[in-house]
Amino acid sequence: MSALRLSSVLLLLLPSLSGEDGLFACGVMRCQFNARDARDVVYLEQLYFNGIFQGQYNSTLGNFTGNTEKGKQMAETFNKSPTMIAEEKQNIHLNCIDYIPALYHNILDKTAEPDVKLRSAEPFSSQYPAMLVCSAYNFYPKQIIVTWLKNGKEVTSGVTTTQELPNGNWFYQIHSHLEYTPSHGQKITCMVEHASLSRPKLYDWDPMPESERNKIAIGTAALVPGLISVTVGLICYTRRSRAGREPVPTS
Repeated sequence: MSALRLSSVLLLLLPSLSGEDGLFACGVMRCQFNARDARDVVYLEQLYFNGIFQGQYNSTLGNFTGNTEKGKQMAETFNKSPTMIAEEKQNIHLNCIDYIPALYHNILDKTAEPDVKLRSAEPFSSQYPAMLVCSAYNFYPKQIIVTWLKNGKEVTSGVTTTQELPNGNWFYQIHSHLEYTPSHGQKITCMVEHASLSRPKLYDWDPMPESERNKIAIGTAALVPGLISVTVGLICYTRRSRAGREPVPTS
């Protein structure tokens, strides 16, 4: 339904509801579909008055239905108009089907690679002494798979994963928790699969943060010149000591 067409429907609706105080009417157009060929598209035009859902046009049914007594009266009036029903059948193309290709091209076919972070956290329970959290941020589309691996083998025990959570800006986030018991030589990996990735990405857990490793590297680099200076000084002192000695006369 075009904006002009929707306005005319609201104008028809308002007189029948004029007995109410604080008049406020609005219409919402919805297009529901699962594929680009639009074979299963459903077009809805929903009418509200003072925040109450009055009724709607449903393309699957091909007519208006009412949700309240006044909404039912409105639907009966609209359904008796061949012109309105004919226009609604055209509106499914004008406001829905004709836009689906552009919607796929500009939005639905786009992908955004997840930003993955792997960190440690306090375990949920006392059953396990340690817990890791693998979080994926700002990815699109919604479908994503997060899997935990121990030494290359999938782990399901101690795993808790949230649903894909909307950010409110077309992007999503998800968080997967692994409670476990650390052991020597154990390699833990978070594997992420998503439409934006040509193949699964693996993120290995490193107990030592990168910042700590950098501190150790910098400290070691600073320590080596100091050791060299001490060694050179010791050698020079030894040579000078030997050079300054005088033989002790013997009788």
